[in-house]
Amino acid sequence: MLEALGLTVGEDAVYRFLIDGPRALPDLAAALDRPLASVEKDVVTLIGRGLVSRLPDPSLRYVAAPPAVALGGLLTARREELRTAELAIAALAEQHRMAATDRAAGDLIEVVTGVEAVRQRFLQIQAAARKRVRSFSTAPFVAVPPGANPAENQAVDRGVEYLVVVEREVMAGPGAVAETIDSLRRGVQVRVTDKLPIKLMMADSELALVPLTTEPGGEPAAVLLHRSGLLAAVEALFDAVWQQAYPLLLDAAGAIDEQRESSVTELDRKILGLLLSGLTDEAVAGQLDLSLRTLQRRLRALMDLAGVRTRAQLGWHAARNDWA
Repeated sequence: MLEALGLTVGEDAVYRFLIDGPRALPDLAAALDRPLASVEKDVVTLIGRGLVSRLPDPSLRYVAAPPAVALGGLLTARREELRTAELAIAALAEQHRMAATDRAAGDLIEVVTGVEAVRQRFLQIQAAARKRVRSFSTAPFVAVPPGANPAENQAVDRGVEYLVVVEREVMAGPGAVAETIDSLRRGVQVRVTDKLPIKLMMADSELALVPLTTEPGGEPAAVLLHRSGLLAAVEALFDAVWQQAYPLLLDAAGAIDEQRESSVTELDRKILGLLLSGLTDEAVAGQLDLSLRTLQRRLRALMDLAGVRTRAQLGWHAARNDWA
């Protein structure tokens, strides 16, 4: 545990042993079953860090400093180091962004070859995401099979939003339903569609990994896209597919429920029809005898169902899918 504060395994063990009471070097070496010279070296290091001190008596014993004081100082220092590193990363990211405008086209596209290299980039992209990860999941799986993506749980735990479109064929695979249910419970937004054009893993609007097709038995490869017009096109493709895909939700029994257009009620159709005719929210609420809060809550639910973020996008989606 104390390795996170910069202590070695040996220093950690010596400090923990001294917490129980003062000890002389020979006693420490015997208790830890280590050479005397090695233990003495760790004690000297701990003294230099203010974690251990020698008792002012002829016993030649050493005692641990109070953890709240000694380790608290180390913890504060480590937090400051991490904060400094975080600022340095932000500065480097900005420097990288500014330099992107001067980079050649080849610098915006990186070809990754080999199963291990593709898997590493797949995990790194998710680790780099700050706000949102968007992905297309299609069969077959080569570099990262289902159930082998620990980066998803880690990113979700730190607050990253996940939007995943799954090809219907994938849902028929072994363990796919159980894995999808687990993702839905963790807050991942999952939609299903009959066919996807490509595989995709995208972090924010900064990076995207697109696997390349290979001959049977050939070496897997993928293209890593940095922020560019090509990445913007891939992002637009995802948004278009997301809007047309069907949301997967969990029903009361915890099973997957595919939400199709039938989720749009007759009241929803009336709301959309009146809004598309140009009425304000207040006027629509008055016409349908609804509270303004209820009306806006229904609109929010419809936007989530359509996978859109603005009223204009909802209107376009409603007109295209005969919701109103």
